[in-house]
Amino acid sequence: MQTTTLYEQDFYAWTQRQIELIKAQQWEQVDIQNLVEEIESLGRQERQELRNRLGVLLGHLLKWYDQPEARSRSWTGTIREQRYRIVRLVKENPSLKPYLPEAIEWAYPLALIVVEQDTPLNLQELPQSCPFDEVQIFEESIELAQ
Repeated sequence: MQTTTLYEQDFYAWTQRQIELIKAQQWEQVDIQNLVEEIESLGRQERQELRNRLGVLLGHLLKWYDQPEARSRSWTGTIREQRYRIVRLVKENPSLKPYLPEAIEWAYPLALIVVEQDTPLNLQELPQSCPFDEVQIFEESIELAQ
């Protein structure tokens, strides 16, 4: 017979119990194995969020430059929002900054999917690696006005 743990039954209750145990310095009762796994997962989530936001941003930048006749306030808003959220994420997690070049490389295929879903552009005619450097990606002075 397999017993289920609090971690498996009620994750939120498990987190609260771990907090209590750590605050009380009851180290022998802390669920170290699952706690380590969850902390590792949190780090992966921050990197994944960065890649996802970059994918959306890069996709909209590609659309912006390759379809100037179709520019819209919606695209402008998305570009500004993603820039803001990425800058905020990196400001809150400064150790992500050195990861930016790799994250951009990972995010670019997602950007191509965004373009494919939203436009009639031929993906074969688009650059197969990111054509933007970090300055271009985050440069607020890029004219986004209609």
